[in-house]
Amino acid sequence: MTRAHSGNLLFSDAPMGAPEHKGDCPIRDVLALVGQKWTLLILIALEAEPRRFSALQRVVGDISKRMLTQTLRDLERDGLISRAVFPTKPPSVEYDLTDLGRSALAPIAALKDWANDNHPSIRAARSRFDAA
Repeated sequence: MTRAHSGNLLFSDAPMGAPEHKGDCPIRDVLALVGQKWTLLILIALEAEPRRFSALQRVVGDISKRMLTQTLRDLERDGLISRAVFPTKPPSVEYDLTDLGRSALAPIAALKDWANDNHPSIRAARSRFDAA
């Protein structure tokens, strides 16, 4: 079996074989987070300003409260967003991008531009494939 087929990533700078644990592979670890359906939409929604939970849910759209809660926890755990609780009655919670989260906006913008530029071609390819 070749290195490419043994689970190694072609983009890895690691001098030895595949990481012992999948979590040790930077590209797998990061893609596991940003590859989730809602992650990029939430990061984009927080680009302009911090937002409360309900405002995020309105901006993102058709995300359930449960999924929004889980995705926000994952993003906070990974250091991409911060969560601030304000001592009001009832307590209000606001989410904001951290410096790390803000640093992800440039590659996200590049992906967003690519998607906008290529979406018609992708839809056309799907139509051709589905017709065959």
